[in-house]
Amino acid sequence: MTRLVLVGAPIAVVVSVLFSSGDAEPPQLVPQAAGPARTSQAPQPEAAEEAEENAAAIDALPPGLAAPRMKEIASRLVASADASTLDWRSQYGAIEDLGDGNGYTAGIIGFCSGTNDMLQLVEAYTGKHPDNPLARYLPALRAVDGSDSHEGLDPGFTAAWRKAAEDEAFRTAQDETRDRLYFEPAVRLAKMDGLGTLGQFIYYDAMVLHGPGVEENGFYGIRDAAMASADTAAEGGDEREYLDTFLDESRSVILARTVQRDTSRIDTAQRVFLRAGNLTLDTPLEWRVYGESFRIP
Repeated sequence: MTRLVLVGAPIAVVVSVLFSSGDAEPPQLVPQAAGPARTSQAPQPEAAEEAEENAAAIDALPPGLAAPRMKEIASRLVASADASTLDWRSQYGAIEDLGDGNGYTAGIIGFCSGTNDMLQLVEAYTGKHPDNPLARYLPALRAVDGSDSHEGLDPGFTAAWRKAAEDEAFRTAQDETRDRLYFEPAVRLAKMDGLGTLGQFIYYDAMVLHGPGVEENGFYGIRDAAMASADTAAEGGDEREYLDTFLDESRSVILARTVQRDTSRIDTAQRVFLRAGNLTLDTPLEWRVYGESFRIP
């Protein structure tokens, strides 16, 4: 059951600091990891409905991860885990089949041909820009949705994706679809749960990695399991204890997979920030993913 306490919720206030210009990474156009099936056709979870109903009150809270600088940090952290780079903008044109059962994985957040989010993205883009390289593949994307099939997509779809990624409008469409399906719901729900900026990022990364599913291996299932063991900050619980429990549940879901079972995005990244007590996700940040070291000064 979801309980909402907004008054006095311990939402972190963001400290604004300019980025250093020396942390750019060379582009890497092939993502190295992606989450499991992430259909957006699942029933709307009760918690998501509650967050939407209280959107005005939640959005009146300090911006936290939604502040432009913190959102940039979040994008870099996700890219380090999904593509081994901090240059997340280099990933607009990235596309490959990772062999995880989700078909093609592509773009800045790993939109998948088998999990509906890629279909939503291309439909939205085509609605505004009908004469684009991906428009002719919409019937095929609808047909393969929910599977790992490439039928109707090969051999030209990957080249069409890369061509479309040269268009600023398509890059904007990726940004907007990411925000609508993943970033905004995760941050809003984290605020409803009384979590600060680190907690908001942990929710966002889990939403991207596991998808917005209500099953035990989806984001909402993981949140339900965590809430069964620890109270959220909004419920009067200890924020660090709850986040530690949430990360345990997320980690267990990763380890239960048959592919992509690396847990370093939790073990040597998010857990490092949490154990340091960095609930506001202040820089400098140093972490490791897949054995690679990253730093945001």
